[in-house]
Amino acid sequence: MSRQLSLIDRLLQQADNALRSFAPGAVQSRGPVPGADLPEAELTESERRHAAGLMRVNHTGEVCAQALYAGQATTARLDDVRAQMEEAAAEERDHLAWCETRLRALEAHPSVLNPAFYALSFTLGATAGALGDRWSLGFVAATEDQVSQHLESHLERLPAADLRSRAVVAQMLEDEQRHADHARAAGGAPFPLPVRRLMTAMSKVMTATTYRV
Repeated sequence: MSRQLSLIDRLLQQADNALRSFAPGAVQSRGPVPGADLPEAELTESERRHAAGLMRVNHTGEVCAQALYAGQATTARLDDVRAQMEEAAAEERDHLAWCETRLRALEAHPSVLNPAFYALSFTLGATAGALGDRWSLGFVAATEDQVSQHLESHLERLPAADLRSRAVVAQMLEDEQRHADHARAAGGAPFPLPVRRLMTAMSKVMTATTYRV
C-alpha cells in the first residue's frame, strides 16, 4: 500500500519538479514530439526569430502551468482532485519538452525569467487550492481558457512553413481545451469577470517579456 504523503513531502516533491522545469533536457516527453515526421522548414532569419519568440512564450507558459498544477496539487483537499491535477501536470510536462525541442531546433533558448514566473504561478496555484477544490478547479478552467486563446493566436502568427512548430502548438491546444473541460465537469466554479481581467493582464506581461528574453 502506498504511503500517504505529508504536506512537507509534497513540498519537497514539488521543489524537485521546479528544478527539473529549469534544467535543460531534464524533462522528457512520454511519447514522440508532434510533427517530428514533418520536414524542418527553411525559414528566413526574421521568421526564425519570430517563431522562436512565440515558442519561447509557449515554453514559459508551460513552466507556469507546471507551477500552477504543482501548487494546487500541494494544497488540494480531495485525493481525486489532487490526482486530476497531477495527471494534467504530466501532460504539461510533455508540452514543456516539446517546446524545448522546438527552441533548440530554432537555435533559441528558454526565457531567463522562467524562475520568477514559476514562483509566482506556484503561489497562485497554492492559494487557489487552499481556497477549496471548487475554486481550484475553476482556476484551472479559467487559466486553460486563456492559454487556449494564446495558442490559437500563435497558430495564426507562426510562419506557415514551420510545420513542426505548428503541429506542436495544435496538439497543445487540443490538450489545454480538454483540461479546461475536465475542470469544469469536475465542479470548477466560474471566476468573476474582474479576476479574469486581472489574469489576462498578468498573461500579457508574461507574453510581452518572454517573447524577447
